Amino acid sequence: MLKAAAAFCSLAIVGCAALAAQERSPNGVWLRDDGNARVRIASCGSNLCATNLWIKDTSKGEEVGDKLIMSLDRQSDGILTGTAFDPKRNRTYDITVIVSGNTLKTRGCILAGLLCRDVNWTPAGGG
Repeated sequence: MLKAAAAFCSLAIVGCAALAAQERSPNGVWLRDDGNARVRIASCGSNLCATNLWIKDTSKGEEVGDKLIMSLDRQSDGILTGTAFDPKRNRTYDITVIVSGNTLKTRGCILAGLLCRDVNWTPAGGG
């Protein structure tokens, strides 16, 4: 279960329908704070998807092309909450995404919020 949570967090980012231009958007390419993953967040249907573009350490089962499909509601400017579905593992997680200035923070939880992990992201460039 912990491995699944860790793997989830390597992708965890964001999701919701298209965001208004004046609101902070998680769309773009992001680098995980440990330097182990680069993901692209973009619209996919009515949701947002976080797709692995590059993975340094694949020992936890993460691969290029893996994605999370996120359905989020905006709580306030820069704060989104909802769920993230991992089709590779057939699991759904609770997620909170905070977009603040030039950073992104994700908090993924399983077991009704008993086990959570925060991940910080910075813009990676290369849309």
